Amino acid sequence: MMLWRLNQLQFLHQQIRVLFKITTEMQLLINFVVWILLVSDLNFKLFTSVNHHEVILKSSTVTNSVCVCSSGVFADSDAVKSVTVMQGDSVSLQTNTELQIDDVIMWTFGLSETRIAEINKEYRIFSTYDVLDGRFRDRLKLDHQTGSLIITNTRTTDSGLYGVKIIRNRTVISHRFNLTVSGVFADSDAVKSVSVMEGDSVSLQTNTELQTHDEIMWTFGHPETLIAEIIKRFERFSTYDVLDGRFRDRLKLDHQTGSLTITNTTTTDSGLYGVEIIRNRTLISYRFNLTFSGVFADSDAVKSVSVMEEDSVTLQTNTELQTDDEIMWTFGHSQTLIADINAKHRVFSTIDVLDGRFRDRLKLDHQTGSLTITNTTTTHSGLYGVTIRSRTDITYRFNLTVSGESQLQFHS
Repeated sequence: MMLWRLNQLQFLHQQIRVLFKITTEMQLLINFVVWILLVSDLNFKLFTSVNHHEVILKSSTVTNSVCVCSSGVFADSDAVKSVTVMQGDSVSLQTNTELQIDDVIMWTFGLSETRIAEINKEYRIFSTYDVLDGRFRDRLKLDHQTGSLIITNTRTTDSGLYGVKIIRNRTVISHRFNLTVSGVFADSDAVKSVSVMEGDSVSLQTNTELQTHDEIMWTFGHPETLIAEIIKRFERFSTYDVLDGRFRDRLKLDHQTGSLTITNTTTTDSGLYGVEIIRNRTLISYRFNLTFSGVFADSDAVKSVSVMEEDSVTLQTNTELQTDDEIMWTFGHSQTLIADINAKHRVFSTIDVLDGRFRDRLKLDHQTGSLTITNTTTTHSGLYGVTIRSRTDITYRFNLTVSGESQLQFHS
């Protein structure tokens, strides 16, 4: 029986060579040949792909007929349909057809066209494959009516190029899809807010795992300054000492995910961060707005400060002035403006208000914007606030208590 089948295959091969007059030299021009052979009761299906044209040979005895065809619903064979889905949702890649009795369907993923699912309608075979290190494990479904592929609980690692080939009645219908999973954001312009306590570490997540050919770029601020970069195929993980060394020795890249960690954070790290992931001809981008709670555990906290009357006291901003910073210092529950800074124009002003209570007693630090009150009196006790306006607004509050002589207790 096996010898008889081998003879049949040899005969088919000879017939193909005669039909197409393929010489040894012509064979060198063929980019790739994929054979799918289904043998049952003298029924054969042979699929050959030559330079993106499909040749189908179907025989029920040893009669040969050939059809050369191009793609299905797309205007040209290289057309790709773009599909976008929110991370965690399901997405269906449509075949735009209904299964016929003898259809054979193959679903592939990536530029290497790894087979991830297959249908043989005649034999009622619907298979999904656990490949690519289990990336799609238990998340692929095949529609038994249409052959469409459904991906459940999508992840950003599912982004990329998908292909489907439908072998039907001596023709091949092919579609391609470029799937983008948008990750944690609802749209590409969304910005994720991230808050961190000064001095702690913070990680800006890519929500993916690195793939072989990924390229990742991390940027900071306006304009976007490149601060870190990954080229996975060369195993290159780089952080850059830019912006006057602001991030020196404090940036770490995760070799599994490409996420960026900033260690020993300071308020100068506040601002807009961006990441662009180039993967399989697609671009995935996220933006993060990093803010600080400063010296306080939360934005509504008030730091208590005590000082002896006539001594000086400094209320700290815990930052260094940046080029475009604007700082406003206020006093009391009515938030009376007592000092302000415009770093861009190098303006440092103290304001003589509240019946001259602070006259000639306020000093502004030109490096940090901190406020010093000299020769304090009990009338300076109260609530102080500072707002630092840069790429983001940072606000701190201080409750200052100035202790007079009557509050001191002496012990013999």
